[in-house]
Amino acid sequence: MLAAFGIGAVVVGAGGWGPAADNEQAIGEVSRWCERVNGGFLREPVNTLANIGFVVSGLTMLLMLGRDTTAGTPRHNQMIGLGTVSVLHAGATLFLGPGSMVMHGTHTFFGAWLDNVSMVAYISVPWLVNVSEMARWRNRTLLAIYVGIVTVYAAGYWIVGPDLGIGLELFRVSIPLWMISEFVYRFWSTPARWTSGLVGFLVAAAFGITPVDMIRDIGNYWWWPLFWLPGLLATGPPPARRSYIPWFPLGAGAFLVAYMIWLTGKAGHGWCRPDSLIQAHAIWHLLGAVATWSFFKFYRTGRRLPSPHDAIPELIR
Repeated sequence: MLAAFGIGAVVVGAGGWGPAADNEQAIGEVSRWCERVNGGFLREPVNTLANIGFVVSGLTMLLMLGRDTTAGTPRHNQMIGLGTVSVLHAGATLFLGPGSMVMHGTHTFFGAWLDNVSMVAYISVPWLVNVSEMARWRNRTLLAIYVGIVTVYAAGYWIVGPDLGIGLELFRVSIPLWMISEFVYRFWSTPARWTSGLVGFLVAAAFGITPVDMIRDIGNYWWWPLFWLPGLLATGPPPARRSYIPWFPLGAGAFLVAYMIWLTGKAGHGWCRPDSLIQAHAIWHLLGAVATWSFFKFYRTGRRLPSPHDAIPELIR
């Protein structure tokens, strides 16, 4: 599949990538992500190639899962062995690489679309899996909801725009949904479910959006009631307990550091060096890949709770 992607890219790009998206800069100018736009095969060579990190992360996940299956490793959780959820998670991680490569490499509308679809495809997996385990969904239900979300987003972005015409940036909203679902998974109880939405405000604040901002600009932040969605759907306790040290803080730390570096990798920033081989946005990609691997390892730490009502095999089928 990756070979087909590479061959296809060479064939399509040999004659040029076609017209650039409206928000991209001309060849020779500084791109939105600081690197100077190149007239060769790749518009942003450094930022494009840094996405190999996601490919390596995803392929390594699949390799580890395959070894689990070959060795007959006990499936204490859904991230051990080649199963529906584990392959979905690894595949979504892998997809991040080509998705971002096409955006940075071609500067086309299609590239921007594929990049955003890949991000939503990845970020939707962990919080939906968390919710599905607490709601006792079958995997076919999980997949149907997941495919529905990604399909609606992909179609909405293509036809209307990244906010779907309703001011809903799904990737940005899904980050707090993920952390809220982790909170509910760890501290599940009726009070935790109903107060879990407050975690969303803390996550938003970490990215510079305060509750005051949301209240003052309710037109752009109308979606904050969605912070209570994971708690509302989590009708039962989680079937497993995860070990948080060291992988969860490593993943969260890598992502936060990557985000801070991402802020500096924009045109006009004082640290922007358009012709350097070291690009802040490329580092964002590489640290993002480290984060995906760390979270994968974190999910593999889950161990079944000793209760007949919390049997994981029900979820694996």
